[in-house]
Amino acid sequence: MLSLGVGARGANAITQAPHAANPERPTFATHAYAVAAGFAELEQGLSVRGIRSLREATSWDVNFKVGISAHAQAALFGPLYVREARGGGVGDMGVALKFRAEVSRRTAVALVSTATFPTGSAARGLGAGRALGGLVAVVSAELPWSLHVDVNAGPQGVGAGPPQWFTSVSAARPWGRLGLTLEAFDFTPGGSGGRRQGLLAAVVVRLTDRVVADAGGVGGTLDGTPDQAFVGLTTNLGRLFR
Repeated sequence: MLSLGVGARGANAITQAPHAANPERPTFATHAYAVAAGFAELEQGLSVRGIRSLREATSWDVNFKVGISAHAQAALFGPLYVREARGGGVGDMGVALKFRAEVSRRTAVALVSTATFPTGSAARGLGAGRALGGLVAVVSAELPWSLHVDVNAGPQGVGAGPPQWFTSVSAARPWGRLGLTLEAFDFTPGGSGGRRQGLLAAVVVRLTDRVVADAGGVGGTLDGTPDQAFVGLTTNLGRLFR
């Protein structure tokens, strides 16, 4: 997941302390904020999923983010382990660059470019067998009643024929250290996969300022979209450079 977190996003997301964790998980989408310049953050999550049973597939996904400047973030992401019907192993790993800006005190925008590489075995269903690209435009807004909204849209699976167009709308609402996230997402058919559409719900808990945990699930609203259950942890690792 590009995930997306709640309880980490709120009215102070633009001006929060640099050591505070600000997850992009657990949603398929991302927000228009970035890790503070010189700081690093590690997201990781375990998920089970399937169309007929949640036992069909398992994955351990990571997203290691580094703040390059006030307006740029780099990330290394992907499944360090995937188990499918034909076997298990590392999946396709990728890199992401996020460029962002504040439009106002409550609104931010970003452009996220991604590239994944064929590090996973396509023969065992662990990877695409080729390099793929993606580009997503993001709008994040802090609305009244502490409601945070992210809107994402853009092409995915570029390099495998017709791209899959991804759109999502997610909303997050914190209550102290607890939060709730809801998301609706859609991937059109393309060369890298079929149509996927579903709804995501997750509970997020800020354990400390630096650590945020999440747990939730995905319900496919279209045939062929796997259901999913997941847990995750995001940790701000502190300053790497000045």
